[in-house]
Amino acid sequence: MKTRKLGERGPEVSAIGLGCMGMSFSYGDIPDPKDMIPVLRDAHDAGVTFFDTAEIYGPYSNERLVGEALAPVRNEVVIATKFGFRISNDGTVEGASSDPKRIREVCENSLSRLRTDVIDIFYQHRVDPNVPIEDVAGTVRDLIAEGKVKHFGLSEAGADTVRRAHAVQPVTVLQSEYSLWTRQHEQTVMPVCEELGIGWAAYSPLGKGFLTGKAPKADEIKDSDFRKSLPRYQPEAMAHNQALVDLLTGIAADHEATPAQVALAWILDRKPWIVPIPGTTKLSRVKENNGAANLVLSTDELGSINAAAAKVEGTRYTEALEATTGL
Repeated sequence: MKTRKLGERGPEVSAIGLGCMGMSFSYGDIPDPKDMIPVLRDAHDAGVTFFDTAEIYGPYSNERLVGEALAPVRNEVVIATKFGFRISNDGTVEGASSDPKRIREVCENSLSRLRTDVIDIFYQHRVDPNVPIEDVAGTVRDLIAEGKVKHFGLSEAGADTVRRAHAVQPVTVLQSEYSLWTRQHEQTVMPVCEELGIGWAAYSPLGKGFLTGKAPKADEIKDSDFRKSLPRYQPEAMAHNQALVDLLTGIAADHEATPAQVALAWILDRKPWIVPIPGTTKLSRVKENNGAANLVLSTDELGSINAAAAKVEGTRYTEALEATTGL
């Protein structure tokens, strides 16, 4: 597996990481954790060294899963987790919460669940409008000084927020959605990251499954699957956006690859400090995704992909969900 450095200050990680959320949360039926432990361990054996989790995935169960699975190879991997929400006793995520006391509480609990002495990357999951970002950055700065955290990260934060946080505690990496059909960051926060030497962890790099060509049809998406409410997963949008998948499929055939590999290779071509973190529950998909690191697309192919991507219909989130980001 090829490696990449997450910005000027970040760790060296596998060029393709692994988003672990779907192993405990979000996409319909949740797999048995016992079945996910070998997937995580085999992913490491296949070359993955960058694993992404968060306390709200479950809540809590995903961190426990990642901690148990990766304990035998803890010194060989980079584990990122997140704070930033208030969670009730029954596990309901109630809203943003990044006051210093809450951040410290999450840190201690995450350290325990992850079975580790230090969190490699500690992200603010979403910007809390009620807490100055300077206070958030200052708290993480103190945790870094105490040896409990190595790197400070932000997730779905806007350019001004990134600058203000960075002035207090250098931001190592920004995690935000980035893919062929989610590119608004290219004109806003991405130039700031490049200026400040901040790495980028691209979540949902495969369009929440759509860009793989294997997404369920609109009428097959289960009610428990959060994609069911997304604008791009409505029947008309899916039908229109199939043209992009068809193009990826054609290019993939020319390379004896898959549409997913082409979509990931496109991301890797954008900037050397971007690391996609596709999620999956299957080792076969991990290995497939890893293959994108060796796929080189031609200038003509990249041009065709960009032209098709510009015609995507539908917003990535509903207006209400988009409002929870810091953009």
